[in-house]
Amino acid sequence: MPSSPFSSAQAARASLAARLKELRLDADLTMQELADRCAWNKAKTSRIEAARTAPSDADIRAWCAACGAREQAADLIASSRSADSMYVEWRRVQRTGLRRLQQANVPLYERTRLFRVYCARVVPGLLQTQGYAHALLSLIADFRSLPNDVGEAAAARVDRSHIIRDGLHRVVVLIEEDVLTHRIGGNSVMADQLAHLLTTMACPAVSIGIIPRSAHRVMWGPETFTMFDDQRVHVELLAAKVTVTTPTEVEVYQKAFARLTTMAVYGPRARTLISGAIDALG
Repeated sequence: MPSSPFSSAQAARASLAARLKELRLDADLTMQELADRCAWNKAKTSRIEAARTAPSDADIRAWCAACGAREQAADLIASSRSADSMYVEWRRVQRTGLRRLQQANVPLYERTRLFRVYCARVVPGLLQTQGYAHALLSLIADFRSLPNDVGEAAAARVDRSHIIRDGLHRVVVLIEEDVLTHRIGGNSVMADQLAHLLTTMACPAVSIGIIPRSAHRVMWGPETFTMFDDQRVHVELLAAKVTVTTPTEVEVYQKAFARLTTMAVYGPRARTLISGAIDALG
């Protein structure tokens, strides 16, 4: 079973490498002969077949031409791009600012019927107020030296959250108690955000569980992740977003979410924790 959120991408790249190797073998070419036809070093052929180097579109076209299989190039390039999209550096998808990224995910959010979200440090995007979203996205834009479209990005994020009120989606959220006390923005921003959590808890489509600091741990706090139905998981790392679609890996996140759920408190006990965090703001 894959052991990390990187393994979906690794498995896809390994599959592509295997297909390229099969083309070479079917063409009865040695690594050196293929390298000669492609006008590159034999070591490059070896690295591609071992999935240590991701081939470019041009590399794949040259490889297929060398093997007399030009007709397979388009399919292999599509597979390569799919593998590459599983692990995407934030600097790549955010280089033009944050607003586009918020809007790009709208179709996925619209078609998803069940969201399961775990966060250890910040309030999940679907539950953020505009003030909190603005403060958090400002920190991200500053850290990554991005163009400043934070206002538009925060508005787009809040607009995306309409799905929790349209009756077509269900959102199950688990947050660590620390989320309530990590001060994103000033005291008034945090107070409004925490009050919004209390209000949102009354929404029939939303379940909010809080894992108290005092909970007996049956699962450590993993990386932030969002499950889209039972088919896709987005894992948020500091440097990148990882998309998990391999069924066995999705099952790992389902199992983790189920264990995290057993530690959470809901209803009046969750409200007490939120109210306590509001009182602590002074």
